[in-house]
Amino acid sequence: MDVVSDAISAVHLGHPWFRRVRTNGSWRARLDPYDGAGFHVVLKGHCWLQTDGGDPVRLGVGDAVLLPHGTGHVIADSPVDAAVAARKAVPFEQWLAQTEPPARPGGDGTELLCGKYWLDCSRMHPLMAELPEVVHLPGRVGSHLELRAAIDLLAGELDEVRHGSWVALPNLLDLLLVYMIRSWMSETTSGAWPGVLGDPVTAAAVRAMHANPAARWSNDRLAAEAGVSRATLARRFTALVGRPPMTYLTWWRVILAATLLRDTEETLAAIAGRVGYGSPYALSHAFEREFGTTPGRYRAQATGRSASTRKPSTDFRTS
Repeated sequence: MDVVSDAISAVHLGHPWFRRVRTNGSWRARLDPYDGAGFHVVLKGHCWLQTDGGDPVRLGVGDAVLLPHGTGHVIADSPVDAAVAARKAVPFEQWLAQTEPPARPGGDGTELLCGKYWLDCSRMHPLMAELPEVVHLPGRVGSHLELRAAIDLLAGELDEVRHGSWVALPNLLDLLLVYMIRSWMSETTSGAWPGVLGDPVTAAAVRAMHANPAARWSNDRLAAEAGVSRATLARRFTALVGRPPMTYLTWWRVILAATLLRDTEETLAAIAGRVGYGSPYALSHAFEREFGTTPGRYRAQATGRSASTRKPSTDFRTS
């Protein structure tokens, strides 16, 4: 896979939780911090979002916002200061119970798609870790065309139950996550990883390691893949990524092993071969050094965490 796909797949658990809501009048709802990535898409009307300690952000029709670190926040019909929000905002689940079920498109008020992606934050790729607290992607005409198309498709699936909707909607929501991260990377002027993937030398080495992590990589072979000297690769890679190429490769192999332990029933020996270790013992040693636990214990814990996220958790036509 490519680096962005790998970064998402390493932490992504099951299907996203989501709820379509319609609300009128004056309202404020608070979501406490949680492990995962929250998102809101404004399908109609407008609202305001305020993170804990942040400034209010106005969201209009077609806007998408991602909170990749599960930051606590308030959504409301109008901007409020933090003190008022903390005192008067209704807990999110209580607010959901009070909103109108959007049985059909049209009508007055604000209509939102709210939800969250379940993430295993114990092994987050640095590309995901450096995302800001709020990724706000305005619905400007002509901007982020793929994201706009995904939002339009989501709205269509939400407006009418059609054959295959239960398969289409969770996959469209996963696509929404990819497009939000991709759109952020195309616009941001901060963060290391847009620079890593924009640098031809470092990007070539990273792509090679992700495309075939089990290969017998060395600094010389990676330098040849990037078309530069070993010294040039080491200097540019370390400056942009923050660690030398082979150190990054070792880390990524263990992270990939953790993903396979969580998502497959493959034996430790098979996983060791897939991620470039000569024996289960060698992988176990590296794994325990990174995670502080054995692969077997990690698999048991990860299986329990992911069991409740495998199916959509709500009827997407109701509040």
